[in-house]
Amino acid sequence: MLGMKYIPSPQALRLLSGLVRGQNPAFKPRTSAPFLRMSQHFHTATRLDRIETHILSDIGEGVKEVQIIQWFVEEGAPIEEWSPLCEVQSDKASVEITSKYTGVIRKLHFGQDAVVQVGDPLLDIEVEGGSEPQETGEQETRDDSGAVADAEPAAAGDQAALQNETGQSEQATPERDEPRTPGKHASLATPAVRGLLKEHGVAIEDITGTGKDGRVLKEDVYMYLKQGAVQPSAPVSVFSRPTVDATQTETAQKLTPVQSAMFKSMTGSLSIPHFLFSDTIDITTLASMRTRLNATRNPETPKLTYMPFIIKAVSLALNQYPLLNARLDLSSDPKKPQLMMRSVHNIGVAMDTPNGLIVPVVKNVNARSITSIAQEVQRLAALGQAGKLSGNDLSGGTITVSNIGNIGGEVVAPVIVEGQLAIMGVGKIKTVPVFADDGVSVRPAQMASVSWSADHRVVDGATMARMATVVQRYLEEPASMVIDMS
Repeated sequence: MLGMKYIPSPQALRLLSGLVRGQNPAFKPRTSAPFLRMSQHFHTATRLDRIETHILSDIGEGVKEVQIIQWFVEEGAPIEEWSPLCEVQSDKASVEITSKYTGVIRKLHFGQDAVVQVGDPLLDIEVEGGSEPQETGEQETRDDSGAVADAEPAAAGDQAALQNETGQSEQATPERDEPRTPGKHASLATPAVRGLLKEHGVAIEDITGTGKDGRVLKEDVYMYLKQGAVQPSAPVSVFSRPTVDATQTETAQKLTPVQSAMFKSMTGSLSIPHFLFSDTIDITTLASMRTRLNATRNPETPKLTYMPFIIKAVSLALNQYPLLNARLDLSSDPKKPQLMMRSVHNIGVAMDTPNGLIVPVVKNVNARSITSIAQEVQRLAALGQAGKLSGNDLSGGTITVSNIGNIGGEVVAPVIVEGQLAIMGVGKIKTVPVFADDGVSVRPAQMASVSWSADHRVVDGATMARMATVVQRYLEEPASMVIDMS
């Protein structure tokens, strides 16, 4: 019928497809016709054929280098995207680095405790080169002249129909995973497991892991300890007794990021002309009030220490002496310095942590209650002990309070933090006998030594003494803070 198009049936399409592929025996090309050759490629697994280098990216807050605290992976171990690679310590806080790729760890460029610069390669990961179907469908028809004609791949459903019609099926290499050696990655463990091993002095290699790829789990450690294989023991000292004729030796050791930050900060701070003002405060009334408040507090609120009261007293005193909340600006013109007066009281709190001395900041103290300050101090202390303080937690301070009393020592000469004009140091609280108001009888009193350091370029001794006296009055009569709170 003229003018009508011929539309082949599905059966005809499958037969034609089989003809091109050489799969249908009814249409096999003769072996005496070498001008037609068919090539077909099969892939049975995903290829891992591309190496990606994981670079230490800029983690912000002006951090230029970090120290590797611990690796969570090892060479030859599989890794998934977003899985933790290592924990690093900067001069501000510790950060967990996660993987950008899924693949296999091929090389670690640095060992534990190494200092790495931003932009340096951390490790190499062999990643997937791209998944391909079992049959690529890549067909080539060549003649003797070298001309190539690409044939159209057949659908999976057409191949199944052809197999049913011809009673034959292609033999393809089945896809299967390569067998893995048990315990290949047994030395991999989470930080919690490693902490447990360190606590009990157990080597990870001594434990048979039951996790994926032989990884050691907490349950494996507990089982190992339960079997009596090891008892907790104190670390063995590696120092030998020196002899009287021993020669002095020195071993170079790089500063940690926290020590490096302290070096830079204190070097800058000691260029500031300091003067010291010291006095004692009778905090007997505050101690009694604190005891009563803790006895009746809501269990959900943190236990009150002396620090929230001290921080609030400093903030209230700054309302009367705002100079001590300012900073001295020398950047515009060193010959014409100017004071930058600051309205918000961001009070830094010096804390002793496993990583060294850090000074997180309680923000907006002039707008906080004592309970709110206590909650914030507790939050910052917990993050400091875990090494998880953020850059925001450690920046923006306008004045600092340092408490050495919980460690020991009565008097401290604190060093001013660069960018601030004053710092307060609180010593150990002691119970001492003092004369009562009648001047005859003696009563026990809880006394604390308090020291102030100030920038003598713009703060004179009289101003610092008046500020210290106001803080002293608030702490000796804590009820007076209520009157002045806004």
